[in-house]
Amino acid sequence: MNGLMDYATLKDSWNDHHKKLTGLILKPNEYDHTLALFLNQHALLYSSKLTRSAQTTFEDALFRDAEEDTLRKYPVNVPGTINSIVWHVWHIARIEDMTMNVLVADQDQIFFTGNWDESLAVDYAHTGNGMTEAEIADLSFQIDIAALLSYRLEVGKKTREIIGSLRPEDFKRKVEPGKIQKLEEQAAVKKEASWLLDYWGSKTIAGLVLMPATRHNFLHLNKSIRIKQKLQKIKDTEVFPMVGSE
Repeated sequence: MNGLMDYATLKDSWNDHHKKLTGLILKPNEYDHTLALFLNQHALLYSSKLTRSAQTTFEDALFRDAEEDTLRKYPVNVPGTINSIVWHVWHIARIEDMTMNVLVADQDQIFFTGNWDESLAVDYAHTGNGMTEAEIADLSFQIDIAALLSYRLEVGKKTREIIGSLRPEDFKRKVEPGKIQKLEEQAAVKKEASWLLDYWGSKTIAGLVLMPATRHNFLHLNKSIRIKQKLQKIKDTEVFPMVGSE
């Protein structure tokens, strides 16, 4: 995906590759292809700092020339969401941290091991599902944006290590009930959003890779870019002025 590419084309390309990943991930003889495709798809959802790439990513496009008021604005009036950009970025980082580190790797959340619960300057450790309007407004105003981006970058790096360490047969493995219980004990979701634990508990590792680690990020970044476009009056063709290099 080098050279000039508009936003719609890049989205379509990402979606096409995600369909390919979905078709390959449970085929053990396609493991190398699966891993390479995942790493490429995942990298496009993060800052180009993640892989030191020259290619513009969705996160790059979101934060390029973004005004702080734009990032914190709540509520917003965009189809499919009223939540702020920083809420969306925090939400996807928290969910990827929980699902990849606890449910897939059986390790501790980076949120706790890296003391990000203090650095982010907010009092919320859950996913964000079921938050009240007052809580979303509080998070949107208070969260340390630089810390949020650093935290998300650490989550992304760890995810790539975790997925790279899996064996082909691991993708078919079901999420273990004990790991869901661990998240429940950590108050990873609000009581109003307990359905999310049931949802994760029904998944295989492949299912977690295909949603929280990839498509879930894509959907929320896309919403966030739409928010930025509306608030800063940016045209669709201006989102990705250059992807890669000539």
